[in-house]
Amino acid sequence: MKQQQKNRFGFLLPTGVVLALLLLWFLVSFFKLVPAYQLPSPADALKSFKEEIFAGRLYNDIIASLWRVSVGFAISAVLGIPLGLWIGQHAASRRALLPVLNFFRFLSPLAWIPFAILWFHIGDKPAVFLLFMATFFPLTISTMTAVAGIPNIYFRVARDYNYRGWELLSKVTFPAVLPQVITSMRVTYGIAWVVIVAAEMVGCQDGLGYGIWDARNGLRLDIAVSYMLVIGLLGVIIDRLISQLTKLPNVRWGYER
Repeated sequence: MKQQQKNRFGFLLPTGVVLALLLLWFLVSFFKLVPAYQLPSPADALKSFKEEIFAGRLYNDIIASLWRVSVGFAISAVLGIPLGLWIGQHAASRRALLPVLNFFRFLSPLAWIPFAILWFHIGDKPAVFLLFMATFFPLTISTMTAVAGIPNIYFRVARDYNYRGWELLSKVTFPAVLPQVITSMRVTYGIAWVVIVAAEMVGCQDGLGYGIWDARNGLRLDIAVSYMLVIGLLGVIIDRLISQLTKLPNVRWGYER
């Protein structure tokens, strides 16, 4: 009974915050505290949202952005997680590679825009490259740090059971760090979803980021606001989907260790 009440309260609280923000937005627009050309009203944003939906532009832009973010993030995960697992198990490799990884992690992915244009010209490739640069290094470092933090007792017990190579990785190392890896995936995917706005301004003719840029050029801030709301909502939905991975049995073992 208490758990049901807690779940109900947990749903109502964020809903109340969202409604309060929408009410604040409505009041600011209604009383014209900010000029309409600087902050469109909720009604204008909703009207623009409907226009973009019925015209088919918003749907196409959502598909384009989801494709680019998914490809860039998938490449980062496929390369970054195994690399982080390997570096995390070798102290000499951590000392040698960590300064370089940190250098590129702190380098803004937007600094790569001139190179993305020169190397990949226009289309999906420069955007995917920027998304990869935004997510690969944080994901690699997070995985490496998680592996380095595994208690040594785990590996001593594994040696007693003659775990080596792939067996050690699949039965001890990876399950132990999976919770941190999933958390890192959620964070880095959020970074990719933020960078997509700038990435799609580089040689793209569609996508949510391009839609905001095009709305800005056309002085249609109402359309820009509607695209911003879509980006935020999609980011929340994707984050919730990734968080469902924490319910897997192997992941729960990592939480309970």
